[in-house]
Amino acid sequence: MTSKTLIVDDEPDIRELLTITLQRMDIPSKAVADLSEARALLEQEDFDLCLTDMRLPDGNGLELVEHIQQCYPDLPVAVITAHGSMETAIDALKTGAFDFVTKPVDLESLRNLVANALKLAAKRSQTGHAIIGESDLIIKLRKTIKKLARSQAPIYISGESGTGKELVARMIHEQGARSDHSFVPVNCGAIPAELMESEFFGHKKGSFTGANTDKQGLFQVANGGTLFLDEVAELPLVMQVKLLRAIQEKAVRPVGGHKEESVDIRVLSATHKDLAKMVADGEFRQDLFYRINVIELKVPPLNERGDDVLLLAEHILSDLSVTIGETLSLSMTAKQALKKYAFPGNVRELENILERAMTLCDGEVIEADDLHLPEDTGSAVPTGLEGSMYLEPYLDSIERERIVAALEQTRWNKTAAAKVLGISFRALRYRLEKLGLD
Repeated sequence: MTSKTLIVDDEPDIRELLTITLQRMDIPSKAVADLSEARALLEQEDFDLCLTDMRLPDGNGLELVEHIQQCYPDLPVAVITAHGSMETAIDALKTGAFDFVTKPVDLESLRNLVANALKLAAKRSQTGHAIIGESDLIIKLRKTIKKLARSQAPIYISGESGTGKELVARMIHEQGARSDHSFVPVNCGAIPAELMESEFFGHKKGSFTGANTDKQGLFQVANGGTLFLDEVAELPLVMQVKLLRAIQEKAVRPVGGHKEESVDIRVLSATHKDLAKMVADGEFRQDLFYRINVIELKVPPLNERGDDVLLLAEHILSDLSVTIGETLSLSMTAKQALKKYAFPGNVRELENILERAMTLCDGEVIEADDLHLPEDTGSAVPTGLEGSMYLEPYLDSIERERIVAALEQTRWNKTAAAKVLGISFRALRYRLEKLGLD
């Protein structure tokens, strides 16, 4: 089926330019000059994309974006803005626009935009990663992800550590128009400051000691796809300036390079920190915050998701059962204990607790005692610190000590050590690999 585009612009030259560009892409179009004509044509015909100017004789493009959102929610609409009108473009994205282009129209950017928009129809029935849960908060989150996947707006994903922010980012990517290109996650806190520019933008051979070959940066690797900036709050201020320019200009210059390289990416970012407070404290640039936080998406903590904890536990145990070749289940008392626990480390902590319980339990039924949950959940984590920073490494160290002690006792006979620990050989092998002891 041939795609069709509606063009709305009061300048004849722009209408002609857009029409010719689409013709060369084998995409038919119809062009009108104002809002009233656009509304009338939308009632008469079906379109797969709408391109609209912001300034129109009888209103502005935002009104058309709102109208399409209400009456034709599956129709992507992109706005054409004046050069330098970033605030207007961001307002359009917040209203529901798929993306924007600036005047004078760059034809390569326009072709990328059109191609991405027209891919959306093919994504409606596709599934990939999924958030497990049936709580009202999670049902709402899934609906929001589906809506945001149809946009190219930068999304800021907020939430506590361990809630699944990267999973949310992957779902936005997979359900969007860029899913046939790379999803590139990067932990901004894990890159040494002196290597950041090279890691993000790449470098040319000989640009510094050790640069023996040309290297692509993360922006180039993500070209056509999605770049996920996890723990974006960890970026030093100097790098924030360079990142802002790369996002705004859609171009990067490799270290040692003499010209910029165009990149077409969608930026998603996340952190467990209060980024707005960091802006107020001068620790994060306001202009970068404004650019990456076009739309904020909050991921709820596990302790606000009710019975989702049991659904998640069953899903995790199902995966573990496949891994070790044994069927694992939770006793009623174990389920009750999980429902009462506050989970300061969220879903990640639940995964670690169940992996540990699987290793240390007798048989295939996990009892409440096997979970080793702190009795006083309020004191499980030092005040103001994330559970995953203190609780999980501490419990991992206890488990490591017990396994190493059993191995030493049996002279590193794994079958005998498993018997000493009261677990299956497969469970021991799994834990050895998990803890890096194999």
